[in-house]
Amino acid sequence: MIIVLKLNQSKEAVEEVERHVRDLGYTPHTLWGEVRTVIACIGDETEHASLEALVNLPQVYEVLPIQKKYKLISREVHAEPMPVQVGEARFSAETFQVIAGPCAVESLEQTVSTAKAVKAAGATLLRGGAYKPRTSPYDFQGLGPEGLEILAEAKKETGLPVVTELVSERDAERVAEVADVIQIGARNALNYALLTEAAKTSRAILLKRGLSSTMQEWLLAAEYIAKQGNPRIILCERGIRTYETATRNTLDLSAVAVVKRETGLPVIVDPSHAAGRADLIAPLAKAGVAVGADGLIVEVHPDPEHALSDQAQQLTFEGFEAFMREIRPYVELSGRNGGG
Repeated sequence: MIIVLKLNQSKEAVEEVERHVRDLGYTPHTLWGEVRTVIACIGDETEHASLEALVNLPQVYEVLPIQKKYKLISREVHAEPMPVQVGEARFSAETFQVIAGPCAVESLEQTVSTAKAVKAAGATLLRGGAYKPRTSPYDFQGLGPEGLEILAEAKKETGLPVVTELVSERDAERVAEVADVIQIGARNALNYALLTEAAKTSRAILLKRGLSSTMQEWLLAAEYIAKQGNPRIILCERGIRTYETATRNTLDLSAVAVVKRETGLPVIVDPSHAAGRADLIAPLAKAGVAVGADGLIVEVHPDPEHALSDQAQQLTFEGFEAFMREIRPYVELSGRNGGG
């Protein structure tokens, strides 16, 4: 970090700051200016206390970080992309993956038929919620363990890797037995205890951006996972809460571009939750491909009108087939290998 001193400080005042820096475990390198002096502090912030408290010293003007707080996933540490392999699906700068399936697992027939349909249309991973965090306690909360058994059967019949959400720390091991990718939803994006337990399973983690999370908060959440020794992280922009009501959320495509500059982790887009309506999924997906997303996660249901959750934003089987045909030219134009 760099400590910027107030104007015209005496040598004694500067030396006092240097002593505080040493006491906190850092090595000070003082750069004397004609009017203003700065102190560059060298040391590992992961092993020592933060220097930010020194801003309270009377001679200190401000304390500035010179490194990203999300060190393990930043481009400063990993300049090259950090691809994530899930079965035969590879999330990388050269490939494009589509995760598809129902919002919630409702029955064996519904889930298996959807898995077969999305695979036939070109999806490479199956999504489905066995546990559903809902705003209302009276809404469908998922089938729980029975839902996991159904997902396991769908994976057995189709060979598609499974993406499903972890809602509670106590279910981490049980979910990891079935899931190839553990999803952390928007409501739990800043649940650090849950992030830590999910990371310990060694499964790939699909981390959605929180409803009102800044990009830095999103990346620091990913850092919690990486800090547990699990770098297999897929970031997902799913829209943020704004004052707009025409869509369920506001899809922040700038976040995809910014985050891909900040980290080498793969980033995908969820047009279903952003739009909240099926007719906008394709346009938002195309925009996601154009801005550089590494994949999409889309909701598909055999009978959306009678789905137990998120009816308006789920595509029919025929709708998903048309969707895949519609986005294919955009994926090809981006130079990516779809499904590779």
